[in-house]
Amino acid sequence: MRRSAACAGRKGVAVPDVVAGPVVGVVHPGEMGASVAGALVAQGVTVIWASEGRSEQSRRRAEAAGLKDAGSLEKLATAADIIVCVCPPDKAGAVARAAAEASFGGLYVDANAVAPATARGIQAIVEAQSGSFVDGGIIGAPARAGGSTRLYLSGPEAARVAALFAGSDHLQAVVLGRETTTASALKMCYAAWTKATAALLLAVRAAAGAMGVEAALLAEWEHSQPDLVARMEAAGRAVPKAWRFAGEMQEIARAFAESDAAGAGFADAAAEVFGALAEFKDAEAFELSAVLEALAPQAPHASS
Repeated sequence: MRRSAACAGRKGVAVPDVVAGPVVGVVHPGEMGASVAGALVAQGVTVIWASEGRSEQSRRRAEAAGLKDAGSLEKLATAADIIVCVCPPDKAGAVARAAAEASFGGLYVDANAVAPATARGIQAIVEAQSGSFVDGGIIGAPARAGGSTRLYLSGPEAARVAALFAGSDHLQAVVLGRETTTASALKMCYAAWTKATAALLLAVRAAAGAMGVEAALLAEWEHSQPDLVARMEAAGRAVPKAWRFAGEMQEIARAFAESDAAGAGFADAAAEVFGALAEFKDAEAFELSAVLEALAPQAPHASS
């Protein structure tokens, strides 16, 4: 339990001077981060965020999740006992540095899709500020009641974080052990399959169109690989988040290279595919034909 000065937020919401249990700060509540925060609120945990410099969309997500506004990151760092960071992989280090610069010295949970080497770098930033570090990796959709989202945790204090979610019907916290970067390693291996195969399917479909055999390929899939039709639909649903997945695939390539495992090039290629789809960021509606055109803009044949 942290005793702190009350933090007035954008709408005058204040973090109490004394609260029962730990105060958790959630940095940058995107769709996934806000859902994890909401799972904690459902557990009766006081969760705060910092609205300064954030979008109206972030504010709406935070309010819907029941978060209290600390105003600034500096005030959040003062009020929080634990910080949970869920952000795009390429921003994870910068967020940890910002928390350190705000003099946060509590327990920092990095729940991002980053390579073990990146996680160790974040750990060094946290520990230089006399804080403690827990590695995390989220698998599944944004946490909702009755869902199957899992938060894998590793490190000496992983059980302390998992205890916050004990009995939650929004999210299952799983402790992998005391080795610090195990959670990130698992996330990298899991996403190497789910996201790289989505990128491959999109690339294959675009190439088929470029070579004039798209209709024939789809017909053959129906005949010999019927599961690929559903997988293709799932790959299409990943397009609005492709901008974020590009960075994640780069982290996966780094993880493979770090472990001397063959196949880092698969992740690099997937990052290239997702990077080419950045224009569809957060798109609510789009035509698959436009996605395929973005992947094969110089198609020599008309798409079948």
